[in-house]
Order: sequence, then structure tokens, then C-alpha cells
Amino acid sequence: MDQIKEQEQVKKAKTPLTGGNIILFDDEKRDALLPLVFTRPVAEIRIGILTISEKWEKRCQTKVSYITQEYLNKKYPINVSEDNWVINGGVCPSEMLMRLVSELEINEALLQDDDLIAARLNADQFNRLMNDEELESVKGYDLGSTPFIRVQNTYDIFKYNEKAIEEDFLLLTRFRDSQKLSNSNQVIGDPDNIFIEKGATVECSILNAKNGPIYIGKNATIMEGSMVRGPLALCDNGTIKMGAKIYPGTTIGPHCKVGGEVSNSVFFAYSNKGHDGYLGNSVIAEWCNLGADTNNSNLKNNYDQVKLWSYVAKKFRPTGLQFCGLIMGDHSKTSINSMFNTGTVVGVACNIFGTGFPRNFIPSFSWGGASGFISHQLDKALTTAKIMMARRDIELSEDDIKILETIQKTTEEFRPWDKKNKS
Repeated sequence: MDQIKEQEQVKKAKTPLTGGNIILFDDEKRDALLPLVFTRPVAEIRIGILTISEKWEKRCQTKVSYITQEYLNKKYPINVSEDNWVINGGVCPSEMLMRLVSELEINEALLQDDDLIAARLNADQFNRLMNDEELESVKGYDLGSTPFIRVQNTYDIFKYNEKAIEEDFLLLTRFRDSQKLSNSNQVIGDPDNIFIEKGATVECSILNAKNGPIYIGKNATIMEGSMVRGPLALCDNGTIKMGAKIYPGTTIGPHCKVGGEVSNSVFFAYSNKGHDGYLGNSVIAEWCNLGADTNNSNLKNNYDQVKLWSYVAKKFRPTGLQFCGLIMGDHSKTSINSMFNTGTVVGVACNIFGTGFPRNFIPSFSWGGASGFISHQLDKALTTAKIMMARRDIELSEDDIKILETIQKTTEEFRPWDKKNKS
């Protein structure tokens, strides 16, 4: 009976979007999401349990492609058909938004505050768009107050993560049965708010699902003595280390290992914080490693709003947030006892070590700490990346190398010591 009910629900859920050609685009506001999108399209950001692209793929039962930066095109190609749904890559699908997008006819679009959210274009119109040529008449409809999550700033990722976890939890667990939780654990709240995928292991831990769901992915592990509170996402093959304290709004992405104390933070994938230390209101991208007792501040001593480095303005800008911690790009590392002040931005391929607080903005390919920085040489950064990725049986591809080469060149303006060495 359950199978029949699920099949009926799937049939009812089918729309013109199901199996359609969906193209997720980076809009002109993309740079506000640097350094996280130096190495990926906006839609590859993880928020909740899934990346934005995975949310669209799951709901629409199709593969997506991308309109992104030229240097990312080979790794993230575009696929054009005769009928295309072009959707803003920072937009997470909600039930209502999905319905409105699916109702679009050719040459119709959805807008919010004059920003393009979604459009349906044939191949000719799409090619005109890509070539900056004048489009035939496209009829636009304002979305008004239609509810959906839109990621426009780096801090939006942790700001909206609790809600995103709740939405993804419903999407992934609807009409499915969880694996049984071991009796060695203590559950607080509704057991139905906890979902355990096949192969996951949870022992001798406290799981509080009273205020939000807890999702434990395939082959994930929560080690003994851990205390976790929902909303929480531990993705496939992720690990929560012994005695960890994980607070609401936290996502531990695929293959990440996390210990210590973590609150309202997002790990994209393949990153580690394996030891004690505090991380709060932060976003850690892929292939990062936080050394033992790495800590960050997420609240200023005077309780004032936090300012954060803006790649758009090329200066620090107010976030409007009282709590804001660390934003770290791919392939960056910290040594033991590293400390980060409130609202610190770390770029791609940085190696940070030494005592004291380093500056609040650390450009990509930086090597050093509070006592000063030099450039992290490209060949050394690539060697480290290859070694770390090989530990997970993944090869640093030629596409990845070219992407890192481009980032190293284009971020030179932010490394003043490079200019001094050349003068």
C-alpha cells in the first residue's frame, strides 16, 4: 500500500519541469559570494542537506547544467535544448516557486525586485541571450511575496540553513522509512524527526530533535558521547567525532569529519575539523582542514553588528548581523591553536599558522599568520591539494588545476606583498 501511495504522489507531482532542461545561471551579484564561488558556480553551494543544484535535480528528476564564469565552463558545462528553463543559481526551490516556474510558457519570466529568477526560452532565444543580443518580447511576472530561500551573500548560507535543512529533510524522507536507531542512544523530542540512511552508525549519543529534524546520511557516523541538536544535517560518509557538541543549524557535508563545538555552521564537503575548538556562524568550503584547537569568534565584545570583507566593494561592509564567524574558501588550512576574529574571510588555498589573530581578510594563496603573510606558491598549493585528495581516492584533475591557476592570477591584486616583490 505504501508503494502504491508513493507512486500516486509522484504522478501528482509531475510537471512540465519533470525531466526538463534546467540551466542554473550565475547572476551579476555572484561576486558577493566570493571566495566560496571562486571554484564553483553559485548553484553548487551547499545549504541545508543538498547543494542548490541537487535540490533542483531531486525535485525535477533531471540533471542540471550551468551558466557560469568562463574559466569554470569546462568543469561545469552548459547543455542547451529546444526548450530551456533558465533559473537563478542562488534560488532554492520551494513548493510554490516550483509550481510557478512549471507554469511558465515559452518567452515568459519570473522576476523579483527586477532580478530575473526564472525564464522559459527556446534555443533561438537562449542563444540571443548568451550573445547579448536583443530578445524577442519576453513577458515578465513579479513573484511578489512568494516564499523561497535565495542565497545572495556568503552569510546567507548559515543564516537560512535551519530552514533549508527542514525543507530538504521533508524532500528526502517523505514516504520513506528510517533505519532503526540503536538503543544505546538517548532521543529527546519526536523520534520521527530523526532519519537515518542505510549504513549509518550512531552509538551512545544524545539526539535532541525537539526543535528540528536530524538527518544522518548514508554510511555516516556519530561517535560515542556526541550531543547533537536539530535542525542538523550529517551528509553521506560524514563523521561526528567522539564527544562533539553540535548545535542547531549545522550542516556537515559529505566526507567531512567534525569534532569539538560547532554552532550554525556549514561544511560543504571533504573538509575536516577533527578536534576540539569552537566554530560558530561560519561556512567552510571543500578540502579545508582546521587544526586542533582552531577557534573563531562569532560575536564582537561590544555586541555591535559584524562587518565582513566584500569582494564587490573591495572593503569591509556591514552585514546587519550580530553573529558572524569565519568564511573559508576551498583548499585552505590552519595549524593547531589558530584563532580567527569575528567576521574573518579566508580565500582559496591559504595556509595559516602561528600565534595571535591574523587579519580579518586573508587573500587567496596566502601563507602566514598574525606576524605577516607571503604568497603560497602555486606548485606547493597544488602538491598539498593532490596529497589531501588522494587520501579520499580522488585525483586533482587538469580542470581543477587550471581553475586554481586562474584564481591565483586573478587574486594577485589582493596580495600587497606580491606588488612589493615586483616593484
